[in-house]
This record gives sequence, structure tokens and C-alpha cells, in this order.
Amino acid sequence: MLSDRIKKGLERMPNRALLYATGLHRSHMDRPFIGIASSYTDIIPGHVHMRSLERYIERGVENGGGTPFIFGVPGICDGIAMGHSGMRNSLPSREIIADVIENVAGANAFDGLILLTNCDKITPGMIMGALRLNIPVIVMTAGAMMTGHHKKRRLNLITDTFEAVGQVKAGTLTEEDRQVLEKEACPTCGSCQGMYTANTMACLSEAMGLSLPYCATTMAVLSEKSRIAYESGQRVVDLVRKGVRVRDIVTPKALENAIRVDMALGGSSNTVLHLMAIAHEARADISLRDFDRLSKTTPHLCSMNPAGKWYMEDLHYAGGIPAVMRMIGKSLHDLPTVSGRSVYEILSAVKYCDAEVIRTPEDPEHQQGGLAVLYGNLAEEGCVVKQSAVETSMLAFSGQAVVFNSEEDAMEAILSGKIVKGSVVVVRYEGPAGGPGMREMLGPTAAIAGMGLHKDVALITDGRFSGGTRGPCIGHISPEAAAGGLIAYLKDGDTIDLDIPGNKINVRLTDNEIEKRKKEMTLLAPRVCEGFLGRYARAVTSASTGAVLR
Repeated sequence: MLSDRIKKGLERMPNRALLYATGLHRSHMDRPFIGIASSYTDIIPGHVHMRSLERYIERGVENGGGTPFIFGVPGICDGIAMGHSGMRNSLPSREIIADVIENVAGANAFDGLILLTNCDKITPGMIMGALRLNIPVIVMTAGAMMTGHHKKRRLNLITDTFEAVGQVKAGTLTEEDRQVLEKEACPTCGSCQGMYTANTMACLSEAMGLSLPYCATTMAVLSEKSRIAYESGQRVVDLVRKGVRVRDIVTPKALENAIRVDMALGGSSNTVLHLMAIAHEARADISLRDFDRLSKTTPHLCSMNPAGKWYMEDLHYAGGIPAVMRMIGKSLHDLPTVSGRSVYEILSAVKYCDAEVIRTPEDPEHQQGGLAVLYGNLAEEGCVVKQSAVETSMLAFSGQAVVFNSEEDAMEAILSGKIVKGSVVVVRYEGPAGGPGMREMLGPTAAIAGMGLHKDVALITDGRFSGGTRGPCIGHISPEAAAGGLIAYLKDGDTIDLDIPGNKINVRLTDNEIEKRKKEMTLLAPRVCEGFLGRYARAVTSASTGAVLR
């Protein structure tokens, strides 16, 4: 066992003395040491209930014959960080979390890991760190939040808070209802209710084979979640004994399975960044073109909020991720999973699938998957759009650029009524290096939707979007403005052409005009030069490669 390096032999007498000081029994020394990486915190709704899940994982590890050790991992809630400078820290925190996992688990010579996680950057960050160690790992996601209720209507975070800001500005929402929504939109613990980034990553962790079946969709408040935590604790000890390591599970074919499930669900565009970063640590060759290739051959089956009507609770009771994967069928690879059963064995055991929530390939929501990759003179290295969340009338669109150098400036213009129909809002210098940190643009996109402009206005950015974004919103434009991408040289009034079915994004400028602007216009100086964000800005790669660190 790896843990023998800290507990076996005469020369490890001091190490054992320190371990006994923690209260270990002598019998614990002969068992596999299992790290429980917990991202518990009081400030993230998806994590406040993790103390209970930690206990159930501990019980499972002990029952399975292992010795459990809990250690902490930091977390940021994108919803709380949204709309201000704090969002610059969100994506970079993924790298910090990966480093924490690598360092703590490596230093303590853990034989296996349970990754107790839930939200946004925390799940991919934990997986990335575990892949560096390449030890047995199970991902235990803590579950989604239940929907709220008001006047016989189900509530959710995006529609009933972020988009409600635009409704208040448009005069379509009363102050009384606004106050009710603010308190009732998020009624329980758990990750936010729709197929946003946190829940998408939970689903893709299960699709990759890293979580036990039904873990991703089991709601945070259900006792079933505690049983899955217990079983995960038992199971990771078995993986240690059998020598099943995380890179045995996360292979190029497993990542393809995850991408297909992503397309069928209409998941968050952030998964492009995260799956490529995970692939980087797994030494798997996954690129933007793989997302586009798999999207074109995978139908979109689930009409999930924010663009659709179903929530995580609906998906769970419709059959969960095993039912989604069964509906996708033989285009998935039959691979091993941490459960001990192969993908096809799990799918063959599915007893029920609600075809209203999880539609058939013969009658899908859309013929292609939820995401599309666009290329053109505005995005020579590519950009990403959640095409399943775009109105049919906006799949092809031409409009006049209204250019902003920050999210705050764009938000002010939108809420003050300065954006008119036919506009393409351009938000630049928000990329991985230029932001720095590639902030999410949920505030501006939700305000556009709340004001009823999402059928007439597009938004493009070298930043990114929340999984809760809907409408013609194109993110991850690469090269970014800070790297001298063409987005840095756009001016108000430029005509931008979007052709999502044709995978194209272009601005109508001649080569001569582009060269002239490059000579006349100066790139903005870096916003942050010091501290972690300064180091991050100097080391981060393009969004087209997952925004990983050099």
C-alpha cells in the first residue's frame, strides 16, 4: 500500500506516534488509508450539508476495512461570486483545488480518495488533482437543490433571481413578488436546480464512470444520497485492494462517453473547459473538434432548465444518468466503472425511463447535441455556444456590435436600456488571461433575457457563461482580446454574422481594415499583475485548450 511509506518499518516510528496522536487504534495501521476530500463550507448551498455525508462516507470506509481521514478543500459559489470582481477567482480556483488534492493526498500517502464535491470548479479541480496522483478514486457529488414554489409555479435560481433583475427593470415584476422570489427561489441545500455547471459536472462524473449509479441526480435532501455516500466509502476500499486507479477509469473513450451525455443533456458550456482540463491531466487527446464531432452525432434528448422545463428532480425520477445513457445506446463505449460494473451492465439494469423527460433518439428535442463549436475570423481557435438554449429564429443572426471592455460596463448599458434589437453585445478582456480568470457573464445574459431581448440580441465574449445562461450567447472566443485576438479590434457598429448551424462566426471587415486597426489600436494593459491572479494570468493557456496552466 502507498500508505506503508508513512506507517511501516522501524524508521517510521515517529510517523506512527503522530498518527496515534490523532486517536487511531492499532488495527487502523494495517488498513488502507483513505482520504476524504471534503469541500464543506457554510457559504455554498450545495455544500452546507456535507458534514452529514462525511459521516456516511466514514462509516462506509470503516465497514469496507479502510481507515478514513477527512481533509478540507476550498470552494467558491459562482452565484455568490457573480457580477463583481470575485468572479475572477472562480475558474482559477480550479487549479488551486487540483493542487490541494495533489499535495495533501500525496504528502499523506493516501491509498485511495473519496472526492466529496458538488459545485462548478470544485468537481473538475478535484478530479484533475486525483489524476495527477493516479490512485483509486470515487467522486461523491452532494446532490441538487429542490425547486421552490410560488403561486403554483416552480421556482429556480436563474429565472427567478438573475432574470428577475431584468424583469424589475422592464417593469414586469412587482416589488412584492421580487421579495418573495428572493427568499423562495432556493428553498433547500444542494447545487442549483437546473442543468447548470455544477449538476452537469456531476452527471459527467457519473457518465465517465467515476461515481456510483444515480449519484449525480439523487437530490441533496434525499436519504438515498446518504446511502450512496456509505456505499462509495465501502467501494473505494475495494478499488484499492484490486488496484483500480483513476486513470484506468478516465480514458479517452470514457471522456467521449461523458461528452455524448453532455450533448444529450444540453449541459453547461463550461464543461468544454473542464473536460479538456481533465483530459490534459489524464494524458488524453481531447480537443474542441471532438466536442463538435460528437455533438453532430448525438441527439439532444432532455429539455432541461434553464432553456427547457425539466429540473434535476425530474431527471432523477425519470431514470437518471443510466436511463439517459441507455437511450443514447450503442454509440457509448462499454467501459469499466468504479461500481465494479461495466457501462453496458449498468444500462442493462435500467428498469424505467420516462420518455417525456428523456426522449428517444427517434423523437429528440434536437437532432444535434446541446453544444456547438464555431470558427471564423472572430474565433480562429474556436468558440462555444449552447445551441440547445438558442431560439430557432436566432440560430443565424447578423447584428451591429456594441463593444465593452468589461462585464460591468455591459451590464450598466443593458439595464439602462441602451441595448436595442439587432445588437451584438461584445464583452472583451474577460478571457483567461485578460480578465483574469474568465468571468461568467450570467448577469448580462440574464438581464437580456429578463428584459425580453434574447430573441433579438446576441452576446459574444472571450469570457464564459454560467450553465444557467440561455439565448444566443457565444463564449470562449479564442484567441482572447488580451492575446491579440480580433475581438480586441472590434468597434461599435461593426456587423457580426453568427451561423450556428454552419459553425461560423465572422465580422465583416476586410483584411486591410483589420491590419489598419491593429496598427492604430493598443491592447489594454493587464488588470491584475500581483498575487495569485497575476501569476495565473501569466501562466494560463487559451480557453480553446481548457484554460489550463503552463
